[in-house]
Amino acid sequence: MSFDEIIDRRGTHCVKWDMMDTLYGVSPDTGLAMWVADMDFRPPNCVQEAVRGMLDHGIYGYFGDDSAYKGAIQWWMDNRHGWTVDPDWIFTTHGLVNGTAMCLDAFTKEGDGVVLFTPVYHAFAKVIRASNRDLRELQMPIEDGTYRLDFEAFDAQMTGNEKMLVFCSPHNPGGRVWTREELEGVAEFARRHDLIVVSDEIHHDLVMPGQSHIPMARIEGLDDRLVMMTAATKTFNIAGAHVGNVIIPDPDLRARFGARMMALGMSPNSFGLHMVTAAYSPEGAAWVDELMTYIAANAEVFDAGIAAIPGVTSMPLQSTYLSWVDFSGTGMSREEFTARVEKEAGIAANHGPTFGKGGETWMRFNLAAPRSVIEDAAGRLQSAFADLQ
Repeated sequence: MSFDEIIDRRGTHCVKWDMMDTLYGVSPDTGLAMWVADMDFRPPNCVQEAVRGMLDHGIYGYFGDDSAYKGAIQWWMDNRHGWTVDPDWIFTTHGLVNGTAMCLDAFTKEGDGVVLFTPVYHAFAKVIRASNRDLRELQMPIEDGTYRLDFEAFDAQMTGNEKMLVFCSPHNPGGRVWTREELEGVAEFARRHDLIVVSDEIHHDLVMPGQSHIPMARIEGLDDRLVMMTAATKTFNIAGAHVGNVIIPDPDLRARFGARMMALGMSPNSFGLHMVTAAYSPEGAAWVDELMTYIAANAEVFDAGIAAIPGVTSMPLQSTYLSWVDFSGTGMSREEFTARVEKEAGIAANHGPTFGKGGETWMRFNLAAPRSVIEDAAGRLQSAFADLQ
C-alpha cells in the first residue's frame, strides 16, 4: 500500500470533497478537504477483493449466516484489544450514529438527561436534541495541553434527571487515549449517578505507536450498565458501508435493544458485512499498523507547521487522525481565524463550536491524506497567518 498516492475523489459523490464549496466556500479545485473524518486512502487489498468477489458473483441478495462475520469481530477484539466477545452480544446497526440513536430510543425517554463530556463528536448532540432528550454538556478542563476528566466538577453539575452517558474513547476531537484510572473514574461516575454508559470506541484501532487503548468492557463493575459501540469503518476507510456494532454484555439491556431493533425492522447491508469480515484479518491488521505509522509522521509534519505560528497550538495526538487546533492565542475572533483558514489558506476544516462547550476557539483538521497534502496544508496555514510570525 502506498499512502503517498493522490486519489482524486472530486465528482464521486464524496461528501468530503464534493460538499466543501457548499458548506465552507472552499473550492475543491484549489482547496484542501480536511473536515469529514474519512481517509483519502484506499482500504487494504483484502477488503477490495471481498467487494470484487461480490461483483464477480453478480447477485446481491439478502445476507445469511453471519457466523464468519461475527467470528471475525471476535478474532479482532481478542487479538487487537484483549477483549473476549460472545457473538450473541453483537447487534449490527447502520453505523454508530445510528447506534447512538438506537441506544437513546431503547434506554431513555423524551425529557431524560443525556450527558456528554465536551468538546466531543458533534453527531452525538445532534441525535440527542433530535430525539427530544435533555442534552447535558459537561465541559472538560485542559491540563498540560490535553483534556482531563474532572469528576468532582461533573458531579456538581448533575441534576438527577440524567439517565445516560455517551462517552467517546479514544476521544474525538482531542485524540486522547484514556488511562485505566480515568476509565475507572468514568465507571464510578456512572454508578454514582445510575447512568447507562454508551461507549463509542470507533477510533479504538487508530492509536499512535506506543499508545494502548483499553476497551471500557475491560473495566470491572460496568457490565450491568454498559453498551459498547465499535466499527471497522473508521479503521479501514469504509464509512460509506454504514455498518457498525452495538455490543451488549448484559442480558436485560440486550433484550431491550433487540426489541427496538425488531420493532424498527433493522438489518444490515450485505456489502458492509463482507467488507468487515475481510478487514478483520491478519492482512487487515498489518495494514492498520502501517497506516498508523504513516499517520504519526503526518502528525509530526502538521504539528511542526502549527508550532511555527505564534498563538496557534495543536493538542498532542495520541489517537485518531484528527488534529485539534486552538487559535485562542492569536487574539483573533472566531470569525477572523476561520476566514483565514478557509479564504486565505483554502482549507475546509471542522468548526470547533459544533463539538459543544469548550470548542469555541478550535478547529479540527483531518490528517488522513498523502504526506504532500499535509505539507501543503501546513504551508498554507503559515502563509495565512504570516503576519504573526
